[in-house]
Amino acid sequence: MSESTGKRIWIIPDGYIAESSTGSLVSHEAICVLNTGEQAANLKIIIYFEDRDPMEELYAQCSAKRTKHIRLDKIVDANKQKIPVGTPYAIKVLSDVPVVIQHSRMDTSQAELALMTTLAYPV
Repeated sequence: MSESTGKRIWIIPDGYIAESSTGSLVSHEAICVLNTGEQAANLKIIIYFEDRDPMEELYAQCSAKRTKHIRLDKIVDANKQKIPVGTPYAIKVLSDVPVVIQHSRMDTSQAELALMTTLAYPV
């Protein structure tokens, strides 16, 4: 018997996609999802900004007993809008089943690139 692991609400307070990249790697962020349960996780992603209304129509899915890496530089909302680069933001992920969320950032804006990853805050 397999049990779902995780929570249904996750918060990532620090989001930022660098405006430039060096070399062949592209600066980006990702929401890394682990779904250990028996049914697919339907995810709603809300992006909050300092100076504008949130983007509230971003959706993704993570199949049962799978992982999914959602590139935040590639995802689009219902209006075909992307998350703006060079703009600080925060993320709220809502799932209809328990999942585990990790946040990763690849910053290649300098030759000395940086990779950062952290577990999101479960609510």
